[in-house]
Amino acid sequence: MVKPATLSETDPGAGLAVRLRGVTKVYDSGVVALGPLDFDVRKGEFVSLLGPSGCGKSTALRLIAGLNAPTSGTVGVSHGAGEVRSGRSIGFVFQEPTLMPWSSVRENVRLPLKLAHVPAAEANARIDGALAQVGLSEFAEAFPRELSGGMKMRVSLARALVTDPDILLMDEPFAALDEITRFRLNNDLLSLWQNLRKTVIFVTHSVFESVYLSQRVIVMTARPGRMGAEIRIVAEPRGEDFRTSADYAGYCRKVSRALAPSQPGRRGS
Repeated sequence: MVKPATLSETDPGAGLAVRLRGVTKVYDSGVVALGPLDFDVRKGEFVSLLGPSGCGKSTALRLIAGLNAPTSGTVGVSHGAGEVRSGRSIGFVFQEPTLMPWSSVRENVRLPLKLAHVPAAEANARIDGALAQVGLSEFAEAFPRELSGGMKMRVSLARALVTDPDILLMDEPFAALDEITRFRLNNDLLSLWQNLRKTVIFVTHSVFESVYLSQRVIVMTARPGRMGAEIRIVAEPRGEDFRTSADYAGYCRKVSRALAPSQPGRRGS
């Protein structure tokens, strides 16, 4: 794992959770996936990355997480009150739940704590808390084969939350779910964010999802991905009233217009 640069609490980035400056990513095959890409995310903010397939949204998340290194530029990540908290500052929810089928829900959520050698008593308390946060306390001893797709994704979210990360990275976690389940999990995620105030960076292909969830939508261009537009979503409180409001429809139109020039074969005005 590549360790991203740390944002000092005393530098101009104070109050920031993530800062990307001049970031590019070129793969060994020669494919230019990103950049240059520049954006900031403030602590406690919910930001969505939206763009066409292949524009580098997931690549950007992996760079922030330190799973890959940028070809050039800098990725700065804050680690709380000035100190580096290894293994704790970032939680990652992938597109697929990636659960161990031979282990119970409890043991799947335990995995990052086991890797960090957290004592059993402390780990058990954390697991109970994480499962309660995602509404799965009753299913702690169930196995993945007994769960619906939405429940499996809740387990994945609990596993990301169990380390109490400062930053939560989510890579299209609800894309494979039916619309009813997706709406429900969107609402649950909003409630979690409002209660915990984690910094969330959420990758999605859905204009509607990005507007519903985010305080800010970063629209990326087609590959190589750069920031094409930035739209702030001012709406409090979020909920079903917002989802059916004229304001919501207006923001969706605005984000759709910003996204249109990024689509392959489309030209901006």
